Amino acid sequence: MGRNDPEEGRLPAPVKPPDGGWGWIVLLGCFVITGFSYAFPKAVSVYFKELMKDFHVGYSDTAWISSIMLAMLYGTGPVCSIMVNQFGCRPVMLIGGLLASSGMILASFTTNIIELYLTAGVLTGLGMALNFQPSLIMLGTYFDKRRPLANGLAAAGSPVFLSSLSPLGQVLLEKFGWRGGFLIMGGLLLNCCTCGAVMRPLDMGMKRKMEKAQDKYEAKEMLPIGGKSEEGISSADGTKKAKKAKKKPKKGKKLLDFSIFSNRGFIIYTISKFILVLGLFVPPILLVNYAKDTGVPDTEAAFLLSIIGFIDIFARPACGMVAGLKWVRPHVAYLFSFSMLFNGLTDVCSARASNYTGLVIFCVFFGISYGMVGALQFEVLMAIVGSQKFSSAIGLVLLIEAFAVLIGPPSAGRLVDALKNYEVIFYLAGSEVVLSALFLAMATYCCLNRGKKKEPPPEKNPSAGGGSDTEEAESDVQEAEEHSSDNHQPVHSTDNAVVVAGEEANHVAEEQSGEGGGCPEGDGEVLARDGCNADQMVERDRF
Repeated sequence: MGRNDPEEGRLPAPVKPPDGGWGWIVLLGCFVITGFSYAFPKAVSVYFKELMKDFHVGYSDTAWISSIMLAMLYGTGPVCSIMVNQFGCRPVMLIGGLLASSGMILASFTTNIIELYLTAGVLTGLGMALNFQPSLIMLGTYFDKRRPLANGLAAAGSPVFLSSLSPLGQVLLEKFGWRGGFLIMGGLLLNCCTCGAVMRPLDMGMKRKMEKAQDKYEAKEMLPIGGKSEEGISSADGTKKAKKAKKKPKKGKKLLDFSIFSNRGFIIYTISKFILVLGLFVPPILLVNYAKDTGVPDTEAAFLLSIIGFIDIFARPACGMVAGLKWVRPHVAYLFSFSMLFNGLTDVCSARASNYTGLVIFCVFFGISYGMVGALQFEVLMAIVGSQKFSSAIGLVLLIEAFAVLIGPPSAGRLVDALKNYEVIFYLAGSEVVLSALFLAMATYCCLNRGKKKEPPPEKNPSAGGGSDTEEAESDVQEAEEHSSDNHQPVHSTDNAVVVAGEEANHVAEEQSGEGGGCPEGDGEVLARDGCNADQMVERDRF
């Protein structure tokens, strides 16, 4: 008799992420969403020159379109968390896909730059935000053991889409103009709705299976021989209603869980990530202008970004595979710290690059380190807070990062205008990234690891992060055990159930003892009197 077979009267095993199956379709949807979210604000820049001519504005005015998109992507994190906790991932993503598409479609009919800010900037940015965050949450629910690899593959969508959307945008601009290009881009963003539609909730199907198995288990425990099935089914229905009545007083799910701020690991991660974002995006933004100022031709200067994107495509999945190794995954925070240190030192060492060969070497190493950071950033956060609190955690982290995004690159641009020297900017950005790496590694070692050595290890806590999927599944099974034990007592306390159990217990015990079987199915106390030993009762009670 299998432990997971509900037909045999057993409760199913703890619910765990499938690490495959439909999860690969979810991963594909997350790949597409991540590509649109990170690459689309940069790909829109190919239309800026035409917008400057039609609306008679400067480059800084048109650049605000991309800035507003990124600000909406990062700054609306708490709003996305509240909507996901209230309505679920799939409805939020469908609404987000419609908003993102309608924003670009409406932008193709605008007559001034302010209308572009509201349509292409606010509407499209909000739509992509409502897709990006729920897709990561769904990815965390479908993958556990293979989650580092899944995060790495999903993060690879950013460089893949960046290398494809920019040339596509240039072709659309040449054939249809910027208005036709915006219209077609809006149609492409409708694919976000398709990605949202495949985000099938994992808990719904598993909960239904748990409830059906629970009902069958209760019915068989009430009537081991099955002579009075109707009586058992009616009793099971009554206990099920009582169980639902008990569940009603439970507190509702929090729309935004601020209790994660009591998690020291989350505080350390947030501070480190804020310092990181101050300098992480500065080098790729200034790289092309830096190369042009050193005498590199325009086409070769633009090719430098393609080198970073090409290396990034392979670096993210490779880093995800490394992070998933058994001896690496418990120390993934240190791997993330190493990737940031690698990126910061690359910026510092390349500050004095004065020829095209040096810039190419910088792009290769920057692409590797940048891909490592992109592949690990959300994996570390999932490991720290767990899957249940991840929706609130990522929303708050993105909100804090929004301030760093608005501070870092604009400040670097003003320093370039004032100093006319790119070396200082590369030194400054690199030192900020190095500082974030050192802070994460030292704080993790001093505040988390040493604290764990002093405290006695908690029981059944295999993961270093707070709130793993295994712990949540075990708690669900414990709750099911409590309900099932509660339901047995009133049924067997009645005269009919005691008579049935008393008459049939000896008969079943004799048959099973002749066959070499164990204890018959039934109430633990009644069967103990009929000859079942304590070990068999303990083994059965585990279900």
